[in-house]
Amino acid sequence: MRSIRSILIVSAALAGCAAPGTQRDETSGGPAMTALPKDIHPESRSRLPLPKREALDEQGKRVYDSVLDPKRPTLAGFQGPAGIWLHSPRVGEPFREMNRILRNEVPLEPRLRELAILVTAREFDSQFEWTAHEPVALKEGLDPKVLDTVKFRRAVSGAPEREAAIIAFGRELFRDRKVRAETYAEMVRVFGQTAVVNLTALMANYAFTAVMLTAFDQQLHQGRKPLLPFPDPDTTARNKSSGPNVHVL
Repeated sequence: MRSIRSILIVSAALAGCAAPGTQRDETSGGPAMTALPKDIHPESRSRLPLPKREALDEQGKRVYDSVLDPKRPTLAGFQGPAGIWLHSPRVGEPFREMNRILRNEVPLEPRLRELAILVTAREFDSQFEWTAHEPVALKEGLDPKVLDTVKFRRAVSGAPEREAAIIAFGRELFRDRKVRAETYAEMVRVFGQTAVVNLTALMANYAFTAVMLTAFDQQLHQGRKPLLPFPDPDTTARNKSSGPNVHVL
């Protein structure tokens, strides 16, 4: 329990670290890329080699086996966060357990869960997270128009109140690094205090993951088309004055 609390604290601290351009070579939103950067290991598609199970200690073997457990499916297998955590199972095991609880045991509609993850991925420009979760969000019933509002950083006007509240909250939390009293009050009105705590923990969890993916330059799976478009610098500069919720790509 102490480990999970520590991870939550660190995750929240990372909320202020959102920055663009988190992945190389697979962030154009165009065709899937095949060439890997020189420091990327092909078997893990990150800067870290993929450890052999027999080389791991008992805790590492538990983490390894949990990735293969059909009762605990992962979206990315070992070519993603789970492969990174094999290098630090003492941290990775409780972190993965917290992720499982937030995804599967917290009472939140799946489409809203995925929306909160996508808002986080967009604010961190995490190509890996976005590309993994966009199909899941659509499968869970997220309105494509709401998804595009996040994807293209459009104004929230017209979105249902729950979706609008999550988008506004996440943008302020990560982009402005503070949440206005009015935005927080709207979240509490729509969801209740406990759900706001859970949603914040979920978003902090994926902010933490986005930072890990960036540090080890986790690449998309081979043949996977990147789904998150990034703006060119000139477009970003021209639209900076539009305000935090109106960015045109």
